[in-house]
Amino acid sequence: MAEYTERQGGTPAKASAATTGQARDRAGDLARGLAGDLAGAVRGDVDFSAAARALVTMDASNYRRVPVGVVAPRDADDIAAALAVCRGHGVPVVPRGGGTSIAGNATGIGVVLDLTRYFRSIVSVDTGARTAVVQPGVVLDRLRDHVAPHGLTFGPDPSTHSRCTIGGMIGNNSCGSHSVAWGTTADNVRELSVTTYDGAALRLGQGWDGAPAGLRSLVDDNLALLRTGYPTGLPRRISGYAIDALLPENGTDLARAFCGSEGTLGVVTEAVVTLVDSPPARALAVLGYPDESAAAEAAAGLLPYHPLTVEGMADDLVPGPHDLPRGGAWLFVETGGATAAEARAHAERIVRAADALDGTVVADPAGIRALWRVREDASGTATRSADGGEAWPGWEDCAVPPAQLGAYLRDFRALLAEHGLRGTPYGHFGDGCIHVRIDFDLLSTEGVRVFRRFSEDVARLVVAHGGSLSGEHGDGLARSELLPTMYGDELTALFGRFKDVWDPAGGMNPGSIARPARLDENLRFDVLPRERVDVAFAYPHDGADPHDGTVGGDFSAAVRRCVGVAKCRVEGPSSGPGVMCPSFRATGDEQHSTRGRARLLHEMLAGEVVTDGWRSTEVKDALDLCLSCKGCRSDCPVGVDMATYKAEFLHHHYEGRRRPAAHYAMGRLPRWLRAAAPFAGALNAAVRLPGAAALAKRLGGIAPERSIPRLAPQTFTRWLRGREVSGTPAVVLWPDTFTEHLSPSVGKAAVRVLDAAGVGFTLPPGRVCCGLTYVSTGQLDQARAVMRRTLDRLEPALDRGLPVLVLEPSCAAALRTDLPELLADDPRAARLAASVRTFAQTLEECAPNWQPPRVDRPVAGQTHCHQHAVLGDAAERRLRERAGLTGELSGGCCGLAGNFGFEKGHYDVSVACAEDQLLPAVRSAPEGTELLADGYSCRTQLDQLAGGGARHLAEVLAAALEPVDAEA
Repeated sequence: MAEYTERQGGTPAKASAATTGQARDRAGDLARGLAGDLAGAVRGDVDFSAAARALVTMDASNYRRVPVGVVAPRDADDIAAALAVCRGHGVPVVPRGGGTSIAGNATGIGVVLDLTRYFRSIVSVDTGARTAVVQPGVVLDRLRDHVAPHGLTFGPDPSTHSRCTIGGMIGNNSCGSHSVAWGTTADNVRELSVTTYDGAALRLGQGWDGAPAGLRSLVDDNLALLRTGYPTGLPRRISGYAIDALLPENGTDLARAFCGSEGTLGVVTEAVVTLVDSPPARALAVLGYPDESAAAEAAAGLLPYHPLTVEGMADDLVPGPHDLPRGGAWLFVETGGATAAEARAHAERIVRAADALDGTVVADPAGIRALWRVREDASGTATRSADGGEAWPGWEDCAVPPAQLGAYLRDFRALLAEHGLRGTPYGHFGDGCIHVRIDFDLLSTEGVRVFRRFSEDVARLVVAHGGSLSGEHGDGLARSELLPTMYGDELTALFGRFKDVWDPAGGMNPGSIARPARLDENLRFDVLPRERVDVAFAYPHDGADPHDGTVGGDFSAAVRRCVGVAKCRVEGPSSGPGVMCPSFRATGDEQHSTRGRARLLHEMLAGEVVTDGWRSTEVKDALDLCLSCKGCRSDCPVGVDMATYKAEFLHHHYEGRRRPAAHYAMGRLPRWLRAAAPFAGALNAAVRLPGAAALAKRLGGIAPERSIPRLAPQTFTRWLRGREVSGTPAVVLWPDTFTEHLSPSVGKAAVRVLDAAGVGFTLPPGRVCCGLTYVSTGQLDQARAVMRRTLDRLEPALDRGLPVLVLEPSCAAALRTDLPELLADDPRAARLAASVRTFAQTLEECAPNWQPPRVDRPVAGQTHCHQHAVLGDAAERRLRERAGLTGELSGGCCGLAGNFGFEKGHYDVSVACAEDQLLPAVRSAPEGTELLADGYSCRTQLDQLAGGGARHLAEVLAAALEPVDAEA
């Protein structure tokens, strides 16, 4: 095994090209033989492709290790068979759950066991005993949702609870915000079924039954060291192996000793976990303090009040305006009760008792969820500072005794300053555990040296305060090398002997905890190009350097945005009202998540696993199911913008090459619709003929399951030419392609409402286009040409300072974001982007005192994904409220998404996306409900999948106006 690990460590820098090629050939032969043997031994999936390997090179840490292949086992027999084959080949194995670890412990060489694809059953629940039997791939929130009807929950809940797995939590001994009430994962695991690398199937609980040979004598021979070598008074001591759990006075708890072993001892195949009562009602005391040290000093004093959580964060991590109490840092203290009044009273007692600058109680469930989202997203938002700097998780999750946290944070801040670094601590203040993202320069040699020196210094600081290097997420590649600082050489050496008892061949996740890799090796940035990549978009927020004034334009920095927290991998009820990531929710496949695509782009830039750059078929295939919904732009905590990355990739991928038929047909839709407008009647009749429709769809790359939409007999602007527009123009009414040629009823309705509100308008002189369809298909040279012509024609209106009303949300979003990022050299682009308004925003701005007609009906339907991501819907919500349109619109994406749902091969995924949130919301709506969908794609999807009936908000309001205009 050591020989294999050395072979995989990388080719020496001075090796000749011939030597490198020979090594690659040998490695390829080895991998092919291993893959064949695995395929013959397991019933699950065996994938040694470049794409499969690229997807698991990283977790949510700074580290990257390249495996030889991925196996997704179906059951415990598959795991045993895979381990036997790997053992025979001398190849190590890494068990992997959600891949959200921030210490590098979910990366590895050899074979990665993906336990999330099939190994995800909740085997049984015993509500009387308050236990559940689960497989390791079960997502935490799925277990919590499953037992919630019984008033139960699983206590540990890291911020990644919507996508982390129980197996990963056991591997890292995860904790989360409620550990002050319910402890760590180890505190909530009763029994484990484990298969070791040498094939032993063990059942671990309390007592020595099931222990591997030699373990009892190892403990008996080192009782004194085990009793004195571990720090005490630490609720969050996660570092190292918990061998002291095997002491007789600690219950000889084999399951507890296994927790936190990071996949280095064996593979969990089943777990019996303890469930706890979940309070029916909760409230949140929010307490303001001058800074995070003051908040940290106050946290321990609140523990006697038995809160469920005591979380802390500073104002650096709270985006935008907020209603938090006065202060520079806050404690979020959650309380529970049998009733809402009881939970609130508990929180109010804490506010009265706390020595805070200010405090308030939030009892509204929606308000509590919003605050928790701010806290849980901090692991992403903390990676980008307001001035564009990048920050990384190189020192995360250390823990000190809670009473020491304030003093530790002051010393920590001083140490940051001494090394010229910045970072904002936040996290589990009640347990003395903090998270922090630090602006390490991990791209330069000197920056990496600073990273090492700081890590060594801060390790000594943590130990001086009686703490643990890891208070969550484990040691992995980030901290294992530093364990002697905390435990001393003798106990650290015992960790190596402990691993050898379980894993004498060293086949389980080498490099973590025992005999570790160096903390400055395997950094994921090492392989990225240092020169800026030539790109079409401006990427204004990527590549900024606050030290030298550099601004944007770095595609590598854009790809680096994805730190791997995997909020895009949320599925099911936990997905909430957001949009990201519809294709993952439809497929459950990592490559169709935002993170998966970002990983493939990272490997494309690296050129080691994905070797053909912009021509990569692996990246193309992963991006093929990206709907360009832009949901990640708003829902991803770090603002990864995969729609832009996809357009960029397609632009380069097809440069000088023939494109798919759909790119010519739908990517150039504005051009074809203008040409077809005079012949609308004849063309509408023609495509109703089965043979003609089938031929048109085949030639246009359109899915055969789709109906071709009807062209409007009269375009919107032609209709408008016959009307007198009264009043001084207050806005420019943008005739987008969809309103102009396919849905002029929306434009007519908007005109009626504008007239009723007394808002004068004018049309742009000549034809204009936002370029959306060209952008979404990566035809960026044409998009820029179209956009420049548009700016030329609109310049007089921009000079007059008129806002631009865009009825189609996708076009408005393109003008707001794509236009200025593709034409960054043209100041008119930024002016137009700033001028864009939605229908509701226009009415609110230009007719603030106008009262819309009362409709007084409930609503169902969907907020357009581009509106959610780019434009916001606050004005729409207020307008609906004033019109008596009650209820919430669904989240998610309709699945049609412009050209996506019409393209051949996308129909099934398109329907699955609609079935995620939109169609269930429409089906469950009571009779008389108004179906709202401002986007043409959303209305078309509902027409074709749910019988239609959806209208733009302008149409609903226009229909309620009296008297109805006969011309409309």
